[in-house]
Amino acid sequence: MNDLTNLITEEIKKQYKSVRRFAMELGIPQTTLVSALKNGIGGTSFDTVMKMLNALNIKLGELEAPMSLDSETVELIKKYNELDPLGTHTVKVVIDVEHKRCKGL
Repeated sequence: MNDLTNLITEEIKKQYKSVRRFAMELGIPQTTLVSALKNGIGGTSFDTVMKMLNALNIKLGELEAPMSLDSETVELIKKYNELDPLGTHTVKVVIDVEHKRCKGL
């Protein structure tokens, strides 16, 4: 699990005591939330992640590695969320290759 997923999991336990209660409070299906926490937040829709962060009072700028969420990034995330499984796989592979290239790996 990544740091954001771990942080969200810890805050749910602290603030809501159970995933079920948190899911009910946000109006998110419990299965969606359980899957996101088990598999990592990265595959969860942007809107759902933002709901969770807002409910838990987690600000993106306060995270160890702040994320840039300008309008272009938000638009990219929206488009990504509309892709089918082949499209998401392709994007993930390209990002991984480009990330390694940029990091000199």
